Amino acid sequence: MRTSRFAAMTALLALATAACGGAPRAGHGDDSAAFEITEDTPPAKGPVDSVTWSLYAEPQSLDYAYAFDYPPNTVLANVCEQLIRITPDLKVQPGLASAVASPDSKRWVYTIRPGVRFHDGSALTAEDVVASLSRHMDPKIGSYWVSAFLNVDSIKKTGPMEVTVHLKKPDQLFNEEMGTSAGTIESAAFLARAGQGYGTPDGGVNCTGPYSLDKWQKGQSITLKKFDGYWDPALAPKANTVKNVFIQDPSARVNALLAGEVDGGYLLPPSGFAKLRTAANGKLYFGPSTTAVSLIPTDLKGALGDLRIRRALSMALDRTGIIKAAMGGVATPAKAPGAIGAWGIAPDAAKDYYARLPALTQDVAGAKKLIQEAGATGRKIVMATSTLSPEIGVIANAVQSAGRALGLEVELKAVAPDAYTALFSDPKAREGIDLMMTSWYDSTPDPLEFYGILQTGNFANYGGYSDPEYDALVDQAGSQADPSARAATVAKLQEIAVRDLVWIPLYEVPHTMFLNNRVTGAPTGIAQLVYPWAAPLGSAG
Repeated sequence: MRTSRFAAMTALLALATAACGGAPRAGHGDDSAAFEITEDTPPAKGPVDSVTWSLYAEPQSLDYAYAFDYPPNTVLANVCEQLIRITPDLKVQPGLASAVASPDSKRWVYTIRPGVRFHDGSALTAEDVVASLSRHMDPKIGSYWVSAFLNVDSIKKTGPMEVTVHLKKPDQLFNEEMGTSAGTIESAAFLARAGQGYGTPDGGVNCTGPYSLDKWQKGQSITLKKFDGYWDPALAPKANTVKNVFIQDPSARVNALLAGEVDGGYLLPPSGFAKLRTAANGKLYFGPSTTAVSLIPTDLKGALGDLRIRRALSMALDRTGIIKAAMGGVATPAKAPGAIGAWGIAPDAAKDYYARLPALTQDVAGAKKLIQEAGATGRKIVMATSTLSPEIGVIANAVQSAGRALGLEVELKAVAPDAYTALFSDPKAREGIDLMMTSWYDSTPDPLEFYGILQTGNFANYGGYSDPEYDALVDQAGSQADPSARAATVAKLQEIAVRDLVWIPLYEVPHTMFLNNRVTGAPTGIAQLVYPWAAPLGSAG
């Protein structure tokens, strides 16, 4: 589940996380839980007429301003494009901007790629770029990506095919965010015509990707069709149509894959791993990711405001047991709230930074002492739980058990799936809640994307954490153009976040994908949320 960072988001249960390479990963006392990271699938040998893909839920909208969840991003990755392209190996390349320059620390200048056409045949212009980016700064839109634009002063056309973004202060991450939905470009004319209907089943979208939106059958499916006027021959679609079907029930989704009713899907339920691993008609892949599952203390002025209580709760958790129950053992305990797989700007250095962090081992006796020192015996903590995903309930029950062992009263407050989503978008929805579970992924290869949200005043700083030293380091990292220097500064942020347990890390898991034997070519990793994963998907034989 991905739970939101910005203005209003949709909850997601991300079955994904950082992988450190292709070596087999040991399970936790169960050899069947061992897994190996596969970074890609064999290239397609030819075209196919159609592909049917499974989504675990129907997108609430296809408006890129609200695309902050797996279902909409999985669809839009093939339909809409960004100024920057983030590749499956988490590299940053030119996208709809053929070139990017930073004449000084407060300017990003984008040269718009010529010859690109929207799905209605109209040409991409600088005006389209200005209109598309500016929507995120309009409070009437309520973009979920507004935090990416906090340091933006203005967005202006500065040449026939040139757009300049002026910043209030240096922000290196901004350019990388242009590879996410924050950098999606839509036709200005279409936006004006569609109005409030933009991104709805009736209003649609009009972007530049390898596939266009063909038909959205409410409650059933979204069908995409090949766009013959696509500008990039390297990603010319191999399938004429891609039908995304909505299958909410985890068992039904697994059965549809096993029966060949659908050709593939991402983010698969752990309860189905055993069957999918032994399927004769396809293969279950574990791919690279940038996700870590954590607990978020939502009010640092409340019951969890005392670091000793947060630390005690963390020490009492049986992470190995949680991983076995929630993920079938297909995960690794986390040491930090930001996944190691999110350090694409400095992957080798990240391993050293991560190794320096203390292991989060279970120590109930030591945790009890901290609770006694804090005078917190009998204190009540309210944690949100939901049927949105089985993992939420598993983790909530584990926290309640750990709290009981310490003499804490952990009350589980059940909320409906939509209400659980609101916890990440509406501060009022979090009133009376002390703790909630999240599965958080980064969309860029920069760890500052996560650690920056813990800066004072950030919308996704749900607990209200504030530390002047931390805030200064976020600003310092944002001004460092050299990736190695920036990573070194973020490493300091990581140490502080772990020290203060702003979020309580639980585990990291691989991104999952199943492919029917008849098709191949799709990337396995979490970059599929921003990369046109369906374009290289074609015949396996």
